[in-house]
Amino acid sequence: MIKCILSTAAVLVALTGSAFAEGDADKGEKVFKKCKACHAVGDDAKNKVGPVLNGIVGAPAGANPDFKYSDALSEMAAEGLVWDDESLTEFLTKPKNFIKGTKMSFAGLRKEADTENVIAYLSTFN
Repeated sequence: MIKCILSTAAVLVALTGSAFAEGDADKGEKVFKKCKACHAVGDDAKNKVGPVLNGIVGAPAGANPDFKYSDALSEMAAEGLVWDDESLTEFLTKPKNFIKGTKMSFAGLRKEADTENVIAYLSTFN
């Protein structure tokens, strides 16, 4: 019985973890237009109000040496924050709830699909 419960739990974790990998990068590119005022991606990307987001998915937080992060993000980075699907989802949904004291003024993405799609789009720049 316990083996059955553990197997079921493992399957649920695996399914949950892979959900974001199935986001639509093309749709994410359209949603990313909301982010372009402050962030850039691509070969010629430069820091703006926010850092360049090339390679962000799976990267340690605060890793861009040419960008001055908020103290709040720097503290979380020092504690080992990595921008994986879970942390990106929480941050993109409500940045100020995820990192109290963040400089990011964006309110967040309301639709789960938008978040999944933006993460899929950002993954194309890894």
